[in-house]
Amino acid sequence: MTFRNLARLSAAALLASGAFAALGAPAYAADAGTDLSIDVAGTRLAAGTTDKLGSIKLTNRGEDTPTGVKINIDVTQLDLDKVTLAPFAKEKCAETGSAGRRIWECAIHDFAVPEPGATSDLPLVVFRAAEGLKEAYSAPVTFTVVAPGDTNSENDSKTVQIELTAENGVDLEVWAPDVDAQLAWEPGGELELLKDTLNPGDETVVIAGFGNQGDMIADGLDFVATLPAGVAFSERLKGCEVSADRRRATCAAGTTRLMPGKTVYGVFAVKVAADVPAPVLLSGGTVSATSRGALPVTDKSLARAAAGELPPFLTTTKIDLVEDIDPSDNSDDFTVEVAAVTGGGGGGDGGLPLTGPQAGLIGGIGVAVLAVGGTLFVLARRRRVVLVIPGDEKPAA
Repeated sequence: MTFRNLARLSAAALLASGAFAALGAPAYAADAGTDLSIDVAGTRLAAGTTDKLGSIKLTNRGEDTPTGVKINIDVTQLDLDKVTLAPFAKEKCAETGSAGRRIWECAIHDFAVPEPGATSDLPLVVFRAAEGLKEAYSAPVTFTVVAPGDTNSENDSKTVQIELTAENGVDLEVWAPDVDAQLAWEPGGELELLKDTLNPGDETVVIAGFGNQGDMIADGLDFVATLPAGVAFSERLKGCEVSADRRRATCAAGTTRLMPGKTVYGVFAVKVAADVPAPVLLSGGTVSATSRGALPVTDKSLARAAAGELPPFLTTTKIDLVEDIDPSDNSDDFTVEVAAVTGGGGGGDGGLPLTGPQAGLIGGIGVAVLAVGGTLFVLARRRRVVLVIPGDEKPAA
């Protein structure tokens, strides 16, 4: 099998597993003990793409963080000569076959298991197994989380369609990291780590990544960001329409054209309320994106996209949104973790410069990976990512 875009997928997997790993935070379940739920997004591919980065979302709805967690993937109905999967895993997934079922048992790292109230977004690569395969294909695959002592089996499984479409189009994906550090940023400048915790009254930034995994150019990008209660967009946020309570920003980048395989990043200045009780995990943050139109990948369109601008600006014009190949990954949740203030007023090493975004968005995958990759290493504590699948052999009948 061919991994033609493995470098791009590896970079994307790094994004999804580091700062873009721990996402939304639902309310705790009373007396839940251990309770992990699972969801899967991003498993529908455009006709002209060979691979795609989806995600397996694990949410901790219990009161403890289990160890020894596995994800079982039932690929019985999946034709592995047409499409296959590379899930996030600790090591090579073991393949078992019983009662006519074909199951991949994939152990995950303990660090990838979310804490109570949080969600981990684990990379899942979907790719065409045969070079040049063009016809449409779809098959159901069931993902099941297995956690020792789990008290609620009703949310342990999710069945999704793994689909190779015959459609061409834009396929946006969104990553939104949890916010747990104080970062400073000025348009045109560098992203700077002030301290590796976030306290009441601190200003910081929310970062969101917007990628195009389709086979057409996204012609104009619009997005909406919503903050948890207790956090507000600062007065320095420009180019967006902000709600009266300053928790919702509607932003437009109408001249931004996003080519297939490329990513841009939004950086939003926010402030934690001084009266937020800490420590606390503030849930309810969400970022979503839409494309205004789609352009074919021609020399003329590529030249037009290359000349596109990335200034943040506001528009109130009503627009018709282009249909997205796979809208399941067009939004992402995030939390804001506020730490209690300690005796020194929260120092930190400070002054760690990273390549910064320009005009509110970073354009181009090379600059984006360098800039946000640096942030990921800071926020993710240099955790490793391993994408592994079982061997190509099929079990004997």
